[in-house]
Parts: sequence; structure tokens; C-alpha cells
Amino acid sequence: MSARSGLDRRVRGAIRHFWKTRDEQATKQGSATGNKDAGARSAVTGGAQMNGFVNLVRELLCEVGLKRTQVHCESCLELPGWYRPEKKWDLLFVSDGQLIASIEFKSHVGPSFGNNYNNRTEEAIGSASELWAAYREGAFKLSSRPWLGYLMLLEESGGSTNPVRNREPHFQVFPEFKDSSYAKRYQVLLTKLVRERLYDSACFLMSDRDGGLRGNYREPDPELTFEKFTASLLARAIAIAKACE
Repeated sequence: MSARSGLDRRVRGAIRHFWKTRDEQATKQGSATGNKDAGARSAVTGGAQMNGFVNLVRELLCEVGLKRTQVHCESCLELPGWYRPEKKWDLLFVSDGQLIASIEFKSHVGPSFGNNYNNRTEEAIGSASELWAAYREGAFKLSSRPWLGYLMLLEESGGSTNPVRNREPHFQVFPEFKDSSYAKRYQVLLTKLVRERLYDSACFLMSDRDGGLRGNYREPDPELTFEKFTASLLARAIAIAKACE
């Protein structure tokens, strides 16, 4: 089995974990309350859906020589903020008192795409901007510039792939947003976050529920693949591991 096919197999496992966990959370909450809508909301807020990806990235880091104690994804996830005391990340790589990498793992499942897309956008920009402000002001003393990553898994459905009308009462939106779907908007967002150097790398995956339970997924942008995302992270990790030998 090639390294690429092996990585694909592991990503498919994380996709299956996402949809299975989400369904289990919705069923459990819906049964407890007798309210189907409450079950759907719990699947959004219940957490754990992205743990397949979190654990996969931790495994990849450890496979290139990092100590498991250096990779935090269950506890000790807070970093100093600039506009608030602290911000909790999804995965941190800390070595010898230095912040090496911080990663956010996010998902977006319908039917509500509009407001949640705006919230995700604001969170992504705000989290990175605050980290760089804290870094500038010496919050992570001794650390060189940390590696910052963002992974997004979006449900593939009519609500996420159909064009969305823009509201332009005073000025026109930029051309790349004209008749764009929410999927396209996420693609544009993540590309710009990397090109503006708010994040060092980003990953954008799409999957529908039925196919996702079988591990199916799609990577709509060749610049935002999981392979490129982890290659960038592991290059940094390997350099740190060698320096610590």
C-alpha cells in the first residue's frame, strides 16, 4: 500500500467517525428529550465528531518522532489571548516550553448554512488574529513563529452547493463571491486565510451523510487537501524533532 493510499484510508476512517458520532449524538439526545429538533441541535454542539481527525493528526505527529506528551488534544489546550485572557484550541504541539503548532478542527452540517458560515468565518479570522497579536506581544516567550492550521469538513448537500444570492444595497461584493455557494465561499475563505498568512495551511473536505458513513469524501481544491495540510505540519514537526535529538 502506498503512503498516499494509506493516508486516504485513514482519512476515510475519520470521515466515518464524524458521521457515526454525529448520528449517535442526535439519536441519544432526541431519545432523551423526545424532541427530534433537540437531537439535531445536540449533534452540532455535542463535540467529539472531529476527534477522528484530531487523533489522526496526533498519530501522524507521533509517527515522525514526537513524544505523545508534546501533542495536546484532550486537555491543556488553552493559550493566552490578546483580547481575552485565553483561547482554547483543538490541538497544540508544545516542546520544551515553545509553542510549535496550533490547529483548529471545524465542521459545518446543514440545514442552517448562512448564519453558521458567517460565525465560522468570524471565528477563523478572529482566532488567528488574536494569536498573532499575543505572539507579537511576547505571550509565547522563547517560541519562534508557530505553525497555525485550520481544517474544515463541510456537509455536501443542495444547501451548501447551490448558488446563494448576495445582498448589495450599497456596494458590490468581490467577483469571487458572485453567485457563489457556501462551499465555494469556504474554499475562498480558506485560500485567503493562507495567502494572507493568518494560517500556514488549511484543509477543506466535503462529505454527504450517506456516503460519509462509508468513508466517502471530496477535496474540491487541490491547494487545500489533507495530504498537503499534513505535509506542511509534519515538515515543521520533523525539523523540531531533529533539533531536539
